[in-house]
Amino acid sequence: MLAYAVETPQRSYQAIVERGLLRRVRDFIPGNTGKIFIVTTRDVWQLYGEALESSLAGCEYHPLYFPGGEKRKRIAEVESMASEMVDRGGDRSSLVIAFGGGIVNDLGGFLAAIFMRGVPVLQVPTTLLAQVDAAVGGKTGANLPEGKNLIGAFHQPLAVLIDPDVLGSLPEREFRAGLYEILKAGVIRSADLFRVMAGRPDAILGHDKSALDYVIGESVRIKAEVVTADEREGDLRRILNFGHTIGHALEAETGYTHYLHGEAVAVGMRSATHLSRILGLLPAPQATEIISTIDLYGPVPDVPPHVTAERLVERTQRDKKTVGGQIHFVLPVAIGSVRILSGIDTASVVAATKAALENQ
Repeated sequence: MLAYAVETPQRSYQAIVERGLLRRVRDFIPGNTGKIFIVTTRDVWQLYGEALESSLAGCEYHPLYFPGGEKRKRIAEVESMASEMVDRGGDRSSLVIAFGGGIVNDLGGFLAAIFMRGVPVLQVPTTLLAQVDAAVGGKTGANLPEGKNLIGAFHQPLAVLIDPDVLGSLPEREFRAGLYEILKAGVIRSADLFRVMAGRPDAILGHDKSALDYVIGESVRIKAEVVTADEREGDLRRILNFGHTIGHALEAETGYTHYLHGEAVAVGMRSATHLSRILGLLPAPQATEIISTIDLYGPVPDVPPHVTAERLVERTQRDKKTVGGQIHFVLPVAIGSVRILSGIDTASVVAATKAALENQ
């Protein structure tokens, strides 16, 4: 078992990585808990509902089925689930279990944050991307037509329970998408993690247990450290947005249907890496190394014809990370180290994004 402490003013808790952990979820439920509501999707429930049910024997629980997909990650779905909780007798003693991928973790956490002005949540992520990113740190939210995660709340969970055994059923494309978030963690904060990702792609893509558990654990450790230092993205936590400025714009420009989140982040990481090289912050050999390592975990879908660098850069103005009209970019200055810059000239951003789009 690997356990990483997340210490925040709102709550201190652990993010735990352990094979077979899904069958121990009840161990993390407080004794005074009332009704339990499990936010999940029907496909996740079909695959792993039995294991979770066996863990919850003796508890009163009700699944709340989310239809799935970024397009349904909307406040209307949260309202629908909240109404169902009321209809089934939910109250302030209730607990939410977010049991699924990153979208479920975001929406389940948001539902818990606002139901009865806040009830506890357990994050039980079932995709790689959710395990290493969405489930850890208490950021919850839903999308607006104008952009991703533009409404939400910080709501720290009771615990994050990560069971790598559930990844065996994950489609290959979704598995690869999660690996991009692990690679992001290496670029921003751990040269050692990056080197493992660069040097052992066959083992990692082949689900080698020791290699996979190591990179998952290191990603969770990094996220836990960053969130502990900066819960609400006032400063340090912004480094976790490496690749997300252009990545979020790419997701929105393609209607959240063409790219998985991790794939869009991969394109965004390429753009940020090219931008850092253009600005003279990152030596060209290291830029090449980062981009070639991103490529090891591809492929990423081709860019649709209507998507241009100019349109993506224009879209970044609507991103929640844009403050006072200034777009903030997380740029690598060495493998394992980044800087946050704003006020970068548009021509350089467009040129870097063009290079990233052509790189596919």
